[in-house]
Amino acid sequence: MTSSLPSSTRRRMSIGEVLAQLRTDFPDVTISKIRYLESEGLVEPERTPSGYRKFSQADVDRLRYVLTAQQSCYYPLKVIRDQLDAIDRGLEPPAGPAGTPRVPTVVLATDGTRGDGPDLRLSREELLAGAAIDEELLVQIEGFGLLAAGRGGHYGAAALLVASTVGELAAYGLEPRHLRSVKTAADREVDLVEQIVTPLRRQHDAAAKARAEEAVRQLSTLTLRLHTALVRGALGHR
Repeated sequence: MTSSLPSSTRRRMSIGEVLAQLRTDFPDVTISKIRYLESEGLVEPERTPSGYRKFSQADVDRLRYVLTAQQSCYYPLKVIRDQLDAIDRGLEPPAGPAGTPRVPTVVLATDGTRGDGPDLRLSREELLAGAAIDEELLVQIEGFGLLAAGRGGHYGAAALLVASTVGELAAYGLEPRHLRSVKTAADREVDLVEQIVTPLRRQHDAAAKARAEEAVRQLSTLTLRLHTALVRGALGHR
């Protein structure tokens, strides 16, 4: 389980050091309590070859979240576990003690990833809520190949942005079937980029892979800029 709660350091701590940190705000916490929360799968510290636990700052932040939810909100472990799972999938923490994790407003980088947090993995219901569309429209969007679920049946940040954008276009009378030309143009741009970066990706050294990733970012930026300029330019002359 990968934590998306705040962390700013890679230093690893013993369980005793973790206890000392937590007791400032949670005087009743014990080593047995920490071990119990670990046994429940709420935190997963690294283990040394000799079996000693080594906690990251992210692990401590996670424990602090669990203890706060227990002591201030009286949440049972199942509710806390569900909240942590949602946060791990890129959702935002609840706004208050009675809230639920929220689907974030997605702003994508030019390479199609979120620059402000972990990869987003939404359920179908979360995608519908986050994009403010209904099931019927999502079925059409998928049917015309504008987006698809990823591994594990989850939807990423790009899917959320596509779904919400198509939803907004629907207000102008544009349906998914009208957007097939947009998808075709995007596919052709992808093919163009792939022709350039595929030779780099076939090389096995790390430097080549890094160059390929950078080339994807740069080419994505340039093709999107060109696409936008062409569309705006053409519309401006009509």
